[in-house]
Amino acid sequence: MLTPSQRPWRNLHENHDHDSKLGKPVTPRRVLVLGGGDVGSAVAHVLFTRGFQVLISERAHSAHARRGMAFTDALFDGYAMLEGVLGQLQPDLVGVEACWRSGRAIPLSTMPETLLLAGIGFDAVVEATMRRNQIPMDLRSLAEMTIGLGPGYAPGHNCHMAVETQWGTAMGKVLHAGQAADRSGGPRALAGVTRERFGVAPVAGVWRTAAVIGQPVVQGDVLGELNLHLLRAPLAGHLRGLTRDGVAVVAGQRLLEVDPRPVPQIFGLGERPRAIALAVAEVLC
Repeated sequence: MLTPSQRPWRNLHENHDHDSKLGKPVTPRRVLVLGGGDVGSAVAHVLFTRGFQVLISERAHSAHARRGMAFTDALFDGYAMLEGVLGQLQPDLVGVEACWRSGRAIPLSTMPETLLLAGIGFDAVVEATMRRNQIPMDLRSLAEMTIGLGPGYAPGHNCHMAVETQWGTAMGKVLHAGQAADRSGGPRALAGVTRERFGVAPVAGVWRTAAVIGQPVVQGDVLGELNLHLLRAPLAGHLRGLTRDGVAVVAGQRLLEVDPRPVPQIFGLGERPRAIALAVAEVLC
């Protein structure tokens, strides 16, 4: 049986419930989500709709391509909508607090994570950057509950809880022990197409495009340019992913994705991000 010191999140729940029974005002729990791609945005979306005060930490000029499934455009335009929830870019901690008080939007910040953690007392941190080939950091000192998403995360080693993110029967499973499965199998097939539906950066540089998310394309259409290299639609369909114009990218970065299905999914929470987000909510709720 776990001792109180080994049950950090349950302790917070117990205090939260105790204050509720005494009629004291209950402060919404604060969660920092590291990474604002489709998975991190889904986590923030689900937690926000369940009453949490969520903050998304993201890079200033994110190259994330599935912008219709994320709050990424808020980093450029100041705001973005995702399934009826507003995300707003905030310049500082004062803006974050004001956004939380309004209760009308999820704040996003490009401030260094160290400053966010030092300036705000978060009850939980969710690592949702989903970056490939990185060595996961030890999250446990960042908050009383830390959740690592996907490969490399192991409860008791570098996080308090982990969530399986790979496609399969275990996707969305909450791990209390062991280690999340390694990446395998590549992207899930859409209408039988896997890696062939993506366009990747052949070199590093500044990506230029006039295309828009969701537009129909024909195989061979020129969709953008990177240091004199033209990127064309790899097949016919609709643009499911498209990195924002003017973003500096590295070689190998996915810049575009074509959904070949007759009824494509371009906007809203994707199946995999939603499953992962619901697992995080299971832990925190």
